[in-house]
Amino acid sequence: VIDSRKPFEHKVGTFQRSINPEINNFREFPKYLKKLNKNKNIAMFCTGGIRCEKASAFLQKKWFKNVYQLKGGILNYLKTINKKQSLWRGECFVFDNRVSLDANLKKGSYSLCHACRMPLTNADKKREEYIEGEACHLCYSIKTEEQRKRYRMRNNQIKLREKNARIWNNKKTQEHQTNYK
Repeated sequence: VIDSRKPFEHKVGTFQRSINPEINNFREFPKYLKKLNKNKNIAMFCTGGIRCEKASAFLQKKWFKNVYQLKGGILNYLKTINKKQSLWRGECFVFDNRVSLDANLKKGSYSLCHACRMPLTNADKKREEYIEGEACHLCYSIKTEEQRKRYRMRNNQIKLREKNARIWNNKKTQEHQTNYK
């Protein structure tokens, strides 16, 4: 069973006993294929089914005989499987503001580093190298002070926007309540 997602996605969550090829883009996939037996059963999965669809078509084109894929990907599996029978472990990385989803398809516990865009656990955010909005343990040593300054400015703008949105929403709520008294 091959997890056709990127290594960082695999680390967030995957199926029991799955193999991640440790490739960061599809161009590296043919090199990985050379390690596989063309006569063995090969099952693949990805988040929504698109990447493994592409990978399985490629395998079949290269004369692999028994290629299977998880229709609809991990998200469909989590949506349809009985939770007690699930072989899924961890959370599923998604490419939107939710960052990850738990087994019930609810927002997970991961967040993103604003500098390198890698998923972070709560424990990662407690590390010395973590600076909110600037860097994490994965990118702290490779980001320049100029880059971190830009990230700091962006993070301050995000906080200011959130604060202003809360103030505006509170005013609107108070106006709405006043109009109904």
